[in-house]
Parts: sequence; C-alpha cells; structure tokens
Amino acid sequence: MPSRLGISTMSLGRCWAGHSFEHKMDMAAKYGYQGIELWHEDLMDVAEQLPGGAALLENQIAASKIVKRMCDVRNIEVICLQPFQHFEGLVDREQHARRVEELRVWIQLAHVLGTDLIQIPSNVLPAEQVSEDLELHIADLAEVADIGAASNPPIRFSYESLSWGTRVDVWETCWEVIQRVDRPNFGMCLDTFNIAGRIFADPCAASGRTEDAEQAVKDSIQRLLTTVDVSKIIYVQVVDAERLAEPLCPTHPYYNAEQPSRMSWSRNCRLFYGEYSRGAYLPVREICAAIFQGLGFEGWVSFELFNRRMSEEDHDVPEELAKRGAVAWSKLVRDMKLRVEEPSTAVTALLLNLHVLCRKLDGRRVPVDAQAADDGGGLVAQVAVVSEGFPRVDVGDVALDEGDVDAEEGIADGDARVCVGAGVDDDGVDVAPGLVDAVDDGALVVGLEVLDFDAQVRGLLLGHGDDVGEGR
Repeated sequence: MPSRLGISTMSLGRCWAGHSFEHKMDMAAKYGYQGIELWHEDLMDVAEQLPGGAALLENQIAASKIVKRMCDVRNIEVICLQPFQHFEGLVDREQHARRVEELRVWIQLAHVLGTDLIQIPSNVLPAEQVSEDLELHIADLAEVADIGAASNPPIRFSYESLSWGTRVDVWETCWEVIQRVDRPNFGMCLDTFNIAGRIFADPCAASGRTEDAEQAVKDSIQRLLTTVDVSKIIYVQVVDAERLAEPLCPTHPYYNAEQPSRMSWSRNCRLFYGEYSRGAYLPVREICAAIFQGLGFEGWVSFELFNRRMSEEDHDVPEELAKRGAVAWSKLVRDMKLRVEEPSTAVTALLLNLHVLCRKLDGRRVPVDAQAADDGGGLVAQVAVVSEGFPRVDVGDVALDEGDVDAEEGIADGDARVCVGAGVDDDGVDVAPGLVDAVDDGALVVGLEVLDFDAQVRGLLLGHGDDVGEGR
C-alpha cells in the first residue's frame, strides 16, 4: 500500500490549551492529512462537553461517535486510539486487573471510532512499580492480544519502546517482547525520536549526544535491517528534536525533578522531520532510510510531535503545526522516495504553500525571483512546470553553476535567489527544468517553504527563447 500521512491529534495543540478537536480536524483536512492517531485526552475532552461529563461511559461512547463523524466528513481515518499506557509489568496485580477492565472499555471505544488498533507505549512508571521480570511484561501483553483477538471485530495492538521506558527503552527489547508475545494481532510501532533519543541523544550532556552516538546508531540500524520482520511493523512515527543550548540540569527551564530528563526534553523539544533551522539534529534521515528503503516499509507514517508550542493558547497553533507537518511530509516523501497517493490539486497547493503563477510558457526557460522576509527563514523549495489542471510533472535534474548553494541553508535576509529542487541559483538566469512533456499553456508552480510564514515570491521572470525541450 502507498505511504499515507497521519498525525497525533494532540500534536496539533493541546485541548486543555483551548484547541478544540473540530478545529484541529479542520486544519488536518486543510493540509492533506489522511489519518489521525486519536489521543485519548482529545476524546475525553469531547466527552467532557456532554451533560454529565467524561466520567460517564455513555458519554465516552457518544464522544466516539461525534469524533468519527467529524473525521468521516473530512475524509480522515482514525489510525488508532492511544496511548494505553502504564500497563505491562505492574507489580501491583490488583492494579493490573483494573487496567484490564479499562482495556475492555478502550476496545468498545475503538469499535465505535471505526479503528481496529490500540497503541501501547512501554511502561514509564517508577521502577518500584514495574517488575524487572520481562516474562511478566510478555504475559501481560499476550493477555492484551488475546482479549483483542476475542473481541468482535478483533482489535490489534501496536507496542512502542519509549526512550525513557522503565524496562523497555530500546527497539531491540521491544522487538524481543513482540516475538515472544507471538500473536498475529500484536505488532510494533517504530518511532524515530525514541530510537535516536535513547542511543544518540543525551539532553544532559553539553554536546547533546551520548559518547558513542554515531557508532551506536550505525550498529542499531544494522541490527534493525537484519532482525525485524517488516510485516510486524504496524506503523511508523517520524519526528526529530532540537539540540538544547544548555544541558538539561536542575537550572534549565525544562527540568522536572519528577520525570526522566529524556521525557522532559521530549515534551518540550520535538520537531518535525527536516526542521534543521529550528535546531533538529537527530539522525532521523538515516533511521528513515533504514525503515523505508532498507526494510521497505509502506503504510501509515504519523507525526507524533510533542513541543512547548502545543501548549500555547494562540488560535493559530493548530494551523501552524499542521502546515509545518505538511512541509515536513513533502521533504520526507522526496528524501525517501516514498510511494504515495496523488493528493488533490487543492491539497497539493496547500501542502507546499504554493504560489501558482499562470503564464503562456511557449517552451521557454522560466526563472523565478524569490526573496526572504527581512527576518529571514524562507526558502524556495520547488520549481516545476505543470499543465492546466496542475498535475505533477517530473522536472528532472537541473545543472546549476558553481556559485550555487545548498537550499537547506535557506535564503539570507533580503537575498533574492532562485531554487530548483535542492539547489539555489545565485544569478537566476540559467535555471530550467530538464525534459518535460511539451506544454503550450501551463503554469509555473513555485513551492515556497515558509519557515517563519513571512517569506514571499516576488515575481515571475520569463526567459528569452530557451527551449525547455520536446515531450518524451
């Protein structure tokens, strides 16, 4: 199946910061998301608006119907309900029994939501509450799988190792658990942040890295490629994170004595894929290459962002985050050469914040003059010639002169440059796509990746008689 874009609902803004589920779904639909990981917090917030509040099971079920209807009218699927957390390996077995009954409620809600998947992150409760005996964890999760398999319709479970997990904090242990649970409805969620956040990053170190960061990642990727059965990967979460300017010590504003440092860092500092200008530094691209190109994974790709911006009350937060995620998706699709469904023209335009400039091309080269805002932060991400109706056309490789720079560096304040693909042309006179299908009347589509939402395309400069080429 083609790769499909999803996002965790809380990643578009926290409900307790005033960001309603309906508004977040409007923004998800606007920017081309095809599915959501429904955060239980958001479902309960919808239930809380009903008479009697979220404590009533009937209101939770009613809220599930409301959520499903909101998603259906926007052509958004509920990928899963999550996170069913703090479950496996509990020392307190009476608490375990209570959690099993809670799981049965979650299964009811999943049925109403129209999803067959519940996500379980590894237990992060204090060590004294979580058994060291991995056999107990495996038995608990096998019990979960059997309960799900016996439900009608059956429910699947996706297990994920968190980088600050009490007993399961690396994908290797997660994979061991999945193999030993050995149930067809129990699989894996791979999260690029949690992989890199455990073996590459150390927010308490001045360097932001573990001592053997690079080698640890190489070794982990090699094990991943030779160990994991891709059919057991249910979906993938892709996010990066910013490197802290100062170590996460007790004087740091993100420090929380009651939680692990990686958790505090995660809650405040995750970033979307490719947001290097915001400080992203994890080896996410290398991990993604292993998952998508090495293992050949196809399916749901979700952005599970945690960031301090989500907790701010600005009405624009959901749209800003949805837009940033859509730009990140376009980068991921390009970098990993993902096979995806063609979005509609409207979605394509929104996805890249396209400025569509219609001109009679007459087979000429068409440079574009683009300028960053005074405060910088913008770069022209893509130039393509398309026919009427705006289908995508592969423009091929472009030969840029030696003065060109990597577009990842962005455009300097006030600088006017032209970018095609990943290159920026300083002079703007020798920029042309390669061979394309001959187009008499068409449009030049300029994708402007707006990192600060202020950069703009200044105008279109038509070339003089240079032949774009005949159709292939």
